[in-house]
Amino acid sequence: AEELFKKIKVLCWIMTAPQNLQKRAQYVKITWGKRCNVLLFMSSETNHNFPTIGLNTSEGRTQLYLKTMKAFQYAHDHYIDKADWFLKTDDDTYVILENLRLLLAKYNPDEPLYMGKRFKVHVKQGYMSGGAGYILSREALKQYVKGLKSKICSHTTSVEDLAIGHCMEKLGIPAGDSRDIYQRETFFPFSLTPHLVHGSLSKSSWFWRYNYYDNVDGPKCCSDLAISFHYVDGTFMCMLEFYIYHLRAIGYRYRLKTDFPSQVSDVGDD
Repeated sequence: AEELFKKIKVLCWIMTAPQNLQKRAQYVKITWGKRCNVLLFMSSETNHNFPTIGLNTSEGRTQLYLKTMKAFQYAHDHYIDKADWFLKTDDDTYVILENLRLLLAKYNPDEPLYMGKRFKVHVKQGYMSGGAGYILSREALKQYVKGLKSKICSHTTSVEDLAIGHCMEKLGIPAGDSRDIYQRETFFPFSLTPHLVHGSLSKSSWFWRYNYYDNVDGPKCCSDLAISFHYVDGTFMCMLEFYIYHLRAIGYRYRLKTDFPSQVSDVGDD
């Protein structure tokens, strides 16, 4: 993890709002956010104490894509040479950076790529869930900013993740597959429980219609190398932090469990 931190530099920018700093954003800062190479909080107003970067926008769902455009522009203008990958999340998303870097290790940030939880509606190549978080390579960010300046990408819809998806497709930036080698998902648009507990997500839910890949609920829903969960409140962020980075079962040696025994390999817990 330490080597990946040095080699794969991830800028994380968090979509937040003035009223969410204490009840949401502060928990990102004290948990997973500290593992980003660069951590930025993007808001409608500048707050030097937190700190946040003010984007000179209003708040509300209709402003989400405008904030996203300005936030990526800011990241490009100030950090394009300081990071390899540019991750956008909400302030109620929890991200396991070590697993994200492992996923990214096989890709070149100087080639265009866009990854996250892939949905299939509205955009031919699919688009990534905004809540689960999505990531652009350095080259993808460069092309995106050029697309904004040339008006190839514009404020076509206030639905932030869909607008980004339309733009990526227009620019020819491919939507990557973020699943693990066993085709299990790694980015999740809900908190852990709805995915992990069988039956929590109604079969009539939009979620099943939107999935780009076949998906299941229950214990087989999620990769052992899961990357993100959405709708995570401050209390659960602290709990995830403890479960992932501190809780251990003494004497247990981790073994990757799969339906494909020929691909199993033991992994020491240290």
